[in-house]
Order: sequence, then C-alpha cells, then structure tokens
Amino acid sequence: MATPKNTPDVKSKKPIKKLPKKKTSKKKLPRPKLTRAQIADIYRHLQTLDPAPRTELHYSNPYTLVVAVALSAQATDVGVNKATKALFEAADTPEKMVALGEDKVRDYVKTIGLFRTKAKNVIALSQMLIDDYGSVVPDKREDLIRLPGVGRKTANVVLNEAFGQPTMAVDTHIFRVSNRTGMAPGKDVLEVEHNLLRVTPDEFALHAHHWLILHGRYTCVARTPKCYNCAISHICKFRPKTPGVDE
Repeated sequence: MATPKNTPDVKSKKPIKKLPKKKTSKKKLPRPKLTRAQIADIYRHLQTLDPAPRTELHYSNPYTLVVAVALSAQATDVGVNKATKALFEAADTPEKMVALGEDKVRDYVKTIGLFRTKAKNVIALSQMLIDDYGSVVPDKREDLIRLPGVGRKTANVVLNEAFGQPTMAVDTHIFRVSNRTGMAPGKDVLEVEHNLLRVTPDEFALHAHHWLILHGRYTCVARTPKCYNCAISHICKFRPKTPGVDE
C-alpha cells in the first residue's frame, strides 16, 4: 500500500547509547606536617611522662638483647619475655646457646610466632658472633644486619639500647604515630626513619624512638586511638580533631 504523500515517514527508534560515567576519584588532601617547634614540643610532653625510657624486653647483656629483639618480630614483648626467661637462664652467651642446640632453643621459644625459623636464626647468629666477631656483639649497623634474623629495625634497637646511639627503630607503632601526628609522614618505614632523624632535635634523639613506641603502643593505638587521654592531642594533626584532613 502506498504511503500518502502528506503522511510523514515513521522512523524507527534506535537505542540511545549511554556514555560511560567518568570515574571520580576521591582526592586526598595533603597530609599536614608539624613544624620543628611543634615536634620539639611533642618530645617535651612525652619526656615528662617517662624521662629515660628503656626497652620493655628483658635482657642481661648485648647478646641477650640481640636475641630478644630478633625473637620479638611479629610477637609481643610480654610473650617474648615469658619465653626468654628460662632460655637466658640456660644460655646467655653465644657459646652456651650453640651448645644448647637448635632443638632445645626451639622448645624454649615455641610459644612465640615463627618459632622454628627464629630458633634456627638464634643458633646461626650465635655461631656467626663466635666465628666472625669473637663472641662480641658489634656496635655498627652494617655488621649487625649480617647476623641471621637481624634486620635494620633490630640493629637500630641494639645500637640505641646497648650502645647509646641515637637511632630510630621504626616499627608499626612509630610508623603510625609519625604519619598520624604529622611529625614525619612517609610511605614506608625507611622514609619515616630518615624523616624523623632529620626533624628530631639532638637533645631528644637518644630516647626519641622509645617515646614514640610507647606512645603508639599505649595511647595512639591502631584502631581506636585514645585521643581523650593523650598528652600531645593539642599538637597532633589526627583527623578527628582536624575535619577534612584525610588520614
């Protein structure tokens, strides 16, 4: 049937293509940084709480300190202290530890995470101390990190605690505190370590890492920081007190 001349053609409707939605990413605001004067003020407040802090690990000499810190990786100081009490009574020198043997060391530390690997490392580092260092714990980082099971953080703890060197042993607590407060933000532990060493005044350098560890362990905790009971809350840049700042 022919279409009347005055009747418009009926065009078929084609599906309208929808343009893909543009992805909108939440832009993070730059993390605020504290001034050097504010950082010094933080250390002064933490100093009043504990003027001369020490590690909470139990040890009797530099050797037992190395062993204790190596055992504390991914474990609590309380748990390590329970295990090392009997261990260090049996062996508090590299020679005694090697004589004890890996199997017996493993029995002493079996309540600690990764105890098999750690027991193996304790024997290996003890033997290396005997063979390469005359059973004396070295006071240089490059020598310490040669020891099996000893990384940069462990070496820094030993250098600070046993030899009085102003090192910064950055663990999860210090990493969190440094980034939260704005003291020394960094994307990894090494960057935070370098930033903290750069901004920490010399007068606080010796005890700085202990103050920050204790603050992170007991006040600036991971999930629910105790801002209501914090000695430095008036200086800290943490988000709950600074709306709009992305933690």
